[in-house]
Amino acid sequence: MPDGTVPQSVLEIRRDLAAAYRLIALEGMDDGIYTHISARLPDGPNGEKRFLLNPFGLRFDEVTAANLVTVDETGAVIDDPYGAGVNAAGFTIHSAVHMARHDAVCVLHTHTVAGVAVSSVKEGILPLNQWSAQFFDRIAFHDYEGIALNLEERERIVADLGNRFVMMLRNHGTLVLGRSVAEAFKLAINLERSCKAQVAALGMGLTPVVLSDDVAEHTARQYQSAYDAMELGNQSDPEWAALLRRLDAVAPDYLG
Repeated sequence: MPDGTVPQSVLEIRRDLAAAYRLIALEGMDDGIYTHISARLPDGPNGEKRFLLNPFGLRFDEVTAANLVTVDETGAVIDDPYGAGVNAAGFTIHSAVHMARHDAVCVLHTHTVAGVAVSSVKEGILPLNQWSAQFFDRIAFHDYEGIALNLEERERIVADLGNRFVMMLRNHGTLVLGRSVAEAFKLAINLERSCKAQVAALGMGLTPVVLSDDVAEHTARQYQSAYDAMELGNQSDPEWAALLRRLDAVAPDYLG
């Protein structure tokens, strides 16, 4: 996924990040007040790095565009409308990824039952269907080292991630990057569906039909072309527009 995306305004990034928090909650992919979705803002007037994060202690369904906290690359608070600060330890992985991957606007980390289950098996995601084929040969892996509080682990995560946009954190969960918040969410929801479908298919006790490498690679390239068309500014994103309309209908306060 090359760089070269059309830049968004700060207000658009705030809206989209708040929307991602709410959508993750609606999909049942949140984990209480834990895990995070972060977004890179344009650099400040003096070149300072700025990122948005959820206020500490709020559920994902309580996050709004207005209460998102602005932090620097260390997690130090720059602006905190809600007044609760952030989980600085939770931002350590995000900050390392953001600082290493300037092509990523958004970093999205989840602990879902299906995602943790698939991250806990050696084979990881299998190309069993259209959802999972898009990730064929495009997933990085990082071995579990305990709760991610060790700052030295950040370097290993970044090294393991390389230039990929999806990572299985072994025995832990998933990490997804996006050139926009919208792309990160779509990758995350398709990865979650892939994990759920794999758990369901293998749980039937029948023989799974694994796609050939050629078909899986062809499908992955088809998805790649579609993502590129939207992220490089040549095509609108009707899926993200539809997701925002869903929030307008069921959780319009995400903008507040």
